[in-house]
Amino acid sequence: MKKTLWLIFGGCILFVVLFFIGLSNGLFGFMPSFEDLENPESNLASEIISSDQQILGTYFIENRTNVDYSELSPDLVDALIATEDVRFYQHSGVDLKSLFRVAGKTIIGGNRSSGGGSTVTQQLAKNLFPRKHLNKVSLAVRKLKEWVIAVKLERNYTKEEIIAMYFNTVEFGNNSFGIRTAAQTYFGKEPDELTLEESAMLVGMLKATTLYNPVRNPENATTRRNVVMHQMLKAGFITQAVYDSCKLIPIDMSNFSQQDHQYGLATYFREYLRQQMLTWCAAHRKPDGKPYNLYKDGLKIHTTINARMQAHAEEAVNEWLGGQLQDDFYQQLKGKPNAPFSNVTKAEVQRFMNNAMRLSDRYRNLKKAGATEEEIMADFKTKVRMKVFSWHGEIDTVMSPWDSLWYHKWFLHCGLMSIEPQTGYVRAYVGGINYKYFQYDNVSQGERQVGSTFKPFVYTLAMQEGEYAPCTEVPNVPVCISQPGQDDWCPKNSGHEREGEMVSLRWALAHSVNFVTAYLIKRFPPEAVIALTRKMGITADMEAVPSICLGTMDISVKEMTSAMATYANKGIHCDPMFITRIEDKHGVILEEFSPVQQEAMDEQTAYLMVDLMKGVVEEGSGIRLRFKYGLTQPIAGKTGTTQNHSDAWFMGLTPTLATGIWVGGELRSIHFTSMAYGQGARAALPVWGLYMQKIYADSTLNFPQDDFEKPDYLSVDIYCKQDKTHREESEENDVEDSPEM
Repeated sequence: MKKTLWLIFGGCILFVVLFFIGLSNGLFGFMPSFEDLENPESNLASEIISSDQQILGTYFIENRTNVDYSELSPDLVDALIATEDVRFYQHSGVDLKSLFRVAGKTIIGGNRSSGGGSTVTQQLAKNLFPRKHLNKVSLAVRKLKEWVIAVKLERNYTKEEIIAMYFNTVEFGNNSFGIRTAAQTYFGKEPDELTLEESAMLVGMLKATTLYNPVRNPENATTRRNVVMHQMLKAGFITQAVYDSCKLIPIDMSNFSQQDHQYGLATYFREYLRQQMLTWCAAHRKPDGKPYNLYKDGLKIHTTINARMQAHAEEAVNEWLGGQLQDDFYQQLKGKPNAPFSNVTKAEVQRFMNNAMRLSDRYRNLKKAGATEEEIMADFKTKVRMKVFSWHGEIDTVMSPWDSLWYHKWFLHCGLMSIEPQTGYVRAYVGGINYKYFQYDNVSQGERQVGSTFKPFVYTLAMQEGEYAPCTEVPNVPVCISQPGQDDWCPKNSGHEREGEMVSLRWALAHSVNFVTAYLIKRFPPEAVIALTRKMGITADMEAVPSICLGTMDISVKEMTSAMATYANKGIHCDPMFITRIEDKHGVILEEFSPVQQEAMDEQTAYLMVDLMKGVVEEGSGIRLRFKYGLTQPIAGKTGTTQNHSDAWFMGLTPTLATGIWVGGELRSIHFTSMAYGQGARAALPVWGLYMQKIYADSTLNFPQDDFEKPDYLSVDIYCKQDKTHREESEENDVEDSPEM
């Protein structure tokens, strides 16, 4: 009898041993290999990193970025161990003592409050190799497999590495995978910056991310957080005094930020970059021969954007457009027929609105579902609950989709880009006022009529040919240019100041005189001007006609800013750079990028043009930068306004930063009804003024305030004494109401 019992016992032991050997070798289905454990697969978000090492955003399927153990707050580690696996440092993956406790108290005794038996390592095994839909038998086998995986993990990794891997694999709700993303989402911090109570809250969420979500269920989250801290007290990680004080601290969600591509800093830039990176990924292969996946491979994309400058740019746009300018626009057009559209018929308005409807997701979804045009229109005219944009935050309202389209047409838009002239590095990129509601990129996608901001290119050609200098005087009189098969082209000035007099080129550019620009284009053919702008980075279509001298063509903010930066870089044009290098998830450099440069003009010509554009700020349409915004630093600039004041521009230069700004309505028919409000000096220049105020005031940037470097030798005079009297008179006048082409 004893022999039989021993045989049965030995047989059971042998069966268990053979069973686990079979499990370990994949006899009962997939079992991760040593290589799988060394390199566990997970979807890693690709990070967008600013030049000052801030995370601007991520591209992801699961918004996850890994951390090392050294990057974890000690409170995080203590909270996890106290709550999930208090014997973590005593077992080797499977805690037999806990298993016997579960068997005795939970299964036999029915006490479900006694806790579970899964160790942190077992939970990590489940996270790394997720369970699929299983029946009870398969689930039991799967649990046993996780024991084996847990033991293998303990053999291959240190305890610290297992803790870090665990925190990297868990989900915290609100599209946050892993502790780094969770810390950023809920507290705007790195994991090593989390306090005791913040660490306890995040660990507490792991039990049920929805039930204990601090945004949706703050009371539940607080209760659960305090339970975690009580476990830390029981485990000896904190004292009674610390527990008593910390449990009274309310959960602070003031720094909560939704981790979504529609929110956060540089949203338009991130979308522009995404398109560039998808092209890059398709053309580059991993060691296994597969193309890189932007959403899963954890690339680190180091960009040229400076996070602080980007924040200042967005603040300036929001402050000006969301404040006085939008209020002025509303006050000027409210109550007018067809507002916010101007100078259009009802039929044209209907066409605009129909186009807007057809471009909407709602229309596409209805069309895909088989709805007729009549049914779609009826749907768009039916009121529903929705959220709409406002400068004071989203408005939850009841409105028909048709009316919401009309409502959103009221908002003025902006595009801003800043380039470092010497490198082409793009330091700030603001494609619009709110990416969630207005996804059209006014920096790269949009091309709008540039108006007088094009005039410096015409002056550049005159300077480069050596026939003209800043102080050269030309007649400020009407000019007509013959055009084969067409009427003569005879532009007019926007004002009558000094008409009929001889004026210097410096004065003429400062006051944006059309007669003088036409005088120059009559002597230098449009083809030559276009050829120059090509060297300066402008690729937009341009017709070789005399009227191009007044900026009748459409060009993007990106290309205009890039071209203007050439002047501040002594005539050398640098293509805009957005990325400096790309690394894989291990930090291995995959590709580095360098500036692409070419000479567009000689150094003297570039300096002469900078000097001419400094005159715009000293005595011309940009003078308010001095008296209103108090900017005393060396500045060159050019304003621009187009017909019907549909497009307002300002191009601003300092020795180390070129910034282009466009402001206008979504459509050209949406504009101010008077030049006093719609001109570049009034609508676009203030954004630059506010932006540069913030940059100069930011001590962390240490932004240089030196003057533009003067060439060692100038062959021409740049001090136009004959303009002194007129300059003094101009300084007494506010040019706000001085219209320009």
